Amino acid sequence: MNHSIIHSRGLQLLFFGVVSGCVIPSGAQAESKRPNVVVIMSDDQGGGDYGFQGNTLIETPALDAMFENGGCLTNFYVSPVCAPTRASLMTGRYNYRTRCIDTYIGRAMMDSDEKTLAEYLQDAGYRTGIYGKWHLGDNYPLRANDQGFQDSLVHRGGGIGQPSDPIGAEGKYTDPTLIKNGIETPMKGYCTDIYFDAAMQFIDKSVNAKKNFFTYIATNAPHGPFHDVPAKLYEKYQDVDFSPILIKELKNDRLEKENDKLARIAAMITNIDLNVGRLFEHLQALGVLENTIVIYLNDNGPNSLRFVGDMRGMKTHVDDGGIRSPLLFHWPAKVKSGQRSSEMCAHIDVLPTLLDACSVDGLKTHPVDGRSFLPLLVTSQADWPARSLVFQTHRGDEPQLYHHFAIHNGPWKLVHPSGFGQEKFDGEANFELYNLHQDPRQQHNIAVDYPEVFARLKADYELWFQDVSSTRPDNYGPPRIIIGTDFEPKTVLTRQDWRHAQGKPWAQNSNGSWLLEAEEPRSYDVEIIFNHSPTKGFATIAVGNLTRTIEIATGQKRGYVQRVDIPQGQTSLSVTADFDGQKQGPHQVILQVL
Repeated sequence: MNHSIIHSRGLQLLFFGVVSGCVIPSGAQAESKRPNVVVIMSDDQGGGDYGFQGNTLIETPALDAMFENGGCLTNFYVSPVCAPTRASLMTGRYNYRTRCIDTYIGRAMMDSDEKTLAEYLQDAGYRTGIYGKWHLGDNYPLRANDQGFQDSLVHRGGGIGQPSDPIGAEGKYTDPTLIKNGIETPMKGYCTDIYFDAAMQFIDKSVNAKKNFFTYIATNAPHGPFHDVPAKLYEKYQDVDFSPILIKELKNDRLEKENDKLARIAAMITNIDLNVGRLFEHLQALGVLENTIVIYLNDNGPNSLRFVGDMRGMKTHVDDGGIRSPLLFHWPAKVKSGQRSSEMCAHIDVLPTLLDACSVDGLKTHPVDGRSFLPLLVTSQADWPARSLVFQTHRGDEPQLYHHFAIHNGPWKLVHPSGFGQEKFDGEANFELYNLHQDPRQQHNIAVDYPEVFARLKADYELWFQDVSSTRPDNYGPPRIIIGTDFEPKTVLTRQDWRHAQGKPWAQNSNGSWLLEAEEPRSYDVEIIFNHSPTKGFATIAVGNLTRTIEIATGQKRGYVQRVDIPQGQTSLSVTADFDGQKQGPHQVILQVL
């Protein structure tokens, strides 16, 4: 494939020169014993969306070079959707321990008691920065800048183009309004480029200060919507026939529509790849590439039914195509070019691995579920005891036993693919058992042929579910948003974190409430934002036992309630708008402490 879209030959030489020892470390590198760390995670890129995975249509030369000249875990697992993967990545623990159990409506909020990778490394003297997608809580004390990241430039919620977008910047991948250290900040450029630019500026400051850095770049690309993608790359891919990587055969208008969607996704992926190449060149120019760990992974399976190698499935599925990602690991100082491991690893292993590599203690007081896979990449024969790994996520306020889960042990996979979108399944569980070494596409259910294996894995799963579900009291209740503090004097409440009560979660007629906690009694001015006010009506705000009502004119998008007194303690807040009998919730609510 022609990789003329970037200077791939130069990148290959860059990687080769570093790995082969042709690059002499700078004085700053030689003095630094601990490595720097960069973790890059894309959003909805599938395990087959890489050249090195056999995809000949989507160009990823920088990632291909990273694969060729670094280490790779080829049997690496993530969760079937994004926020659970992020919780496990940040904590080294199964997401069901962290209160993050889903992707929205208050179910993607990680408990602030969890200790994150950023907090471990900050405590060890690292400078810490995040750029892109956090997706574990948008308000104090759940934000990235509350959870160990000293520099933060992120979007709200699960992506741009969602109800958590800042008003006036809805759906803007180009020139977005991002949240910079807690403040809405208009930016210029394409979002992925902005994240990498900010990350490199952060790295520059860290190197100049002679400090180790941990940089987390989590792109929201190639997550949809797909209306705003890099124009030149999209133009390039418009002429590509993507039908060879489609799982289902489509015809006529459906094929044309899907081909255009894949052209947009490909443009977003290649744009990420371009930025990865820029990052490596920047690290090289700074003289820190030799002793910098760079990790790359995707957060779940692809966001459409497309090529995933010899697997089946996509995002939201617990089949392997929905929960597999390559894990690229580039560390020239310790990991040889071409180092590979097919041992089964997962997102819960990244934190203990990086703490191991950075010689950071602390796991005895904060137990994790993962283990360090560093020996798999730095030695030829590492001891890797067998274990089971479990992946489960589905809609709903509380996980259900057996619902949409998979447990893996050695070659065996026991799975009940009951559907991510259902809050519960009815009837008996229809378990499936596969030997992935012999049947990676999961075509032959052999549960009746191996009753002992089936019984063992089912029992292991049941013990796991009981264990993670009893991590803390009210294990699956969401954390509360703390209001009225100096850490966040202006609190923007969005549908991302409300507890849904009416209609479809993000539909126009939906409604919900936010669970709040006030550390002290304070007064607030309240701004209520509506998506739609078709007729004259009124809106009632309820905070605990207090209610206030205001009139809303036809077409009015904002309403104001002055001086709302909220007492100390736990409470809830809701707003109900009534337009000639049609009731709906607000788009957003803004609390400004007085």
